[in-house]
Amino acid sequence: MAAAQILGEIGVAPQEFFATATKLAAWSGLAPGNHESAGKRKSGRRRHGNQHLQPVLVEAAWSAVRHTGYLRSLYHRHVMKNGGYRSGVAKKKAIVTVAHAMMVIVWHVLATGTPYHELGEDYFTTRKDPEKETQRLITKLQALGHKVTIEPAAA
Repeated sequence: MAAAQILGEIGVAPQEFFATATKLAAWSGLAPGNHESAGKRKSGRRRHGNQHLQPVLVEAAWSAVRHTGYLRSLYHRHVMKNGGYRSGVAKKKAIVTVAHAMMVIVWHVLATGTPYHELGEDYFTTRKDPEKETQRLITKLQALGHKVTIEPAAA
């Protein structure tokens, strides 16, 4: 049902009306707000957007975060960034982030005609270069006053 409603709102060829996924997300009202003045970032609210599309995408996002995968890890990452699981505001902000990601995915699938490729639930932990991550962690431990020696793991 959600797919039918999304297609009904944006059509089967969104690239005709929206040049980029960013423009579609902004039109739908799911793009993050941006308010900067004099070099200071202030609270940026998102647009009101399409009142028929937003609730469908948010409901689909709630469904998506209940299954393991990229969208669930994205949700968890943003909940923790915005205040943790005890904060209702953090959960709502994170779900809008997931709905935005879903809108971008929909645009790419419809515009390019390629199927969706799941990035996996470990996308955010494995995408970093292991050597850079090791150096970052060593530097952090040394800044806390620890002496660090690295030995290769037994194979």
